[in-house]
Amino acid sequence: MSGLSHSLMYLLASWGAVTAVLVVLVIYGNTLSTREEDQLYLNAAEQEMMASEQQVLIAKMRHLARVILYLGVVSAALLLASAGIWVWIGLNS
Repeated sequence: MSGLSHSLMYLLASWGAVTAVLVVLVIYGNTLSTREEDQLYLNAAEQEMMASEQQVLIAKMRHLARVILYLGVVSAALLLASAGIWVWIGLNS
């Protein structure tokens, strides 16, 4: 039985670490999105500089959204596994 409680402890620690990274990335993504412009009215000279910055920013945000999605799935899976082991320990006690 003690092996299961150690497994539960490791799962909860892993879930906490993954969730902490997830929260940090969500906050970082929100700070990136504040720099994104909905519409840009640029002349030809400004277009090269500002439009390329916006394209780089949008590419970063898309990549970050994918990473956030994967971390969210991993976090949910770890939480469900922890809950399953917790219930298993409770039923067998």
